[in-house]
Amino acid sequence: MYDADEKKYIDLIGGISVCNIGHRHPAVTAAIKEQVDKYLHVLVYGEFIQSPQVQYAKLLADHLPASLNSVFFTNSGAEATEGAMKLAKRATGRSQIIAFKNAYHGSTQGALSVMGDEYWRNAYRPLLPDVLHLDYNIPSSLEFISSKTACVIAETIQAESGVRAPSEAWLQSLRKKCDQQGALLILDEIQAGFGRTGTCWAFEQFEVVPDIVLLGKALGAGMPLGAFIADKQLMWTLTNHPVLGHITTFGGHPVSCAAGLAGFKALMEEGYIQQVKQKEALFKKILVHPKIKMVRSAGLWMAVEFDSFETNKKIMDACLQKGLLTDWFLFAPQCMRIAPPLTISEKLIEEAGRIIVEACDEG
Repeated sequence: MYDADEKKYIDLIGGISVCNIGHRHPAVTAAIKEQVDKYLHVLVYGEFIQSPQVQYAKLLADHLPASLNSVFFTNSGAEATEGAMKLAKRATGRSQIIAFKNAYHGSTQGALSVMGDEYWRNAYRPLLPDVLHLDYNIPSSLEFISSKTACVIAETIQAESGVRAPSEAWLQSLRKKCDQQGALLILDEIQAGFGRTGTCWAFEQFEVVPDIVLLGKALGAGMPLGAFIADKQLMWTLTNHPVLGHITTFGGHPVSCAAGLAGFKALMEEGYIQQVKQKEALFKKILVHPKIKMVRSAGLWMAVEFDSFETNKKIMDACLQKGLLTDWFLFAPQCMRIAPPLTISEKLIEEAGRIIVEACDEG
């Protein structure tokens, strides 16, 4: 990336896990230009069948478990959260939503209601009623899921708490408990999806299939796009009582879908996901310094932990001066975020790692 003075920056943020396929991938820009020359917004409620939407929905379904076959496109991940919560309430006839502490699912009022940090919620109360926040990855939390629960919403791997993955046993127990109580399991893959963790979807690594999956961030390959995906029979509950139970003007915009379709094809065909674990290992090999307390990672998604936000901020500022873009986490400000485009080369990883270590020496 380059600033107004043509100074070069290595991007370790990727637009917060948006630019998985890199910036301006030629297939993506070509698809955008081609679609712009055809048509822009027409109508997205189904009166017109639009090729970009249908083709992308089909491609996503082809790479998801068979039960995740009906795609509702939105404009963002937060809107996907909103739609999924409505779907759960409509399908189950229940009102209680269970979420987890230190979770992030967006900043609209509904999504904010399930955000797992009171500091960010408090200024906007009252929010949605009947929301219960539990401890993530703690077995005893599952006891609170009951016949009153419409859904449990969880990040497959928690993002803003600093890349924290649950145990396989806990996530499988969560799936089982939801089944027992008739509650829907919503897994948020808005940041974890599209190869970020080393598999197309993070839930593949836990051998768990959600009832609803949330997508956003990298879904549009740099264009605004989100989606919630479920089984068609489940999704069809939004078609009656009331009719048009969830609607959007721009969700599934043809240009965004064309871009996302091209980006997803490139991601799957050019082998970047297969390189994630090797690149993750290279980062972790380089990121060794007395000031670095630990490095938590899930593929090319890392939290480099320091003793405080103040230390982290000094090091991030030093990195910026040296031409390296980094970030921190909402609920783990002492941790540096590493989430580069999956296209990053090993040479750039080595250069970025060297800059971080040098910044640690200076900070």
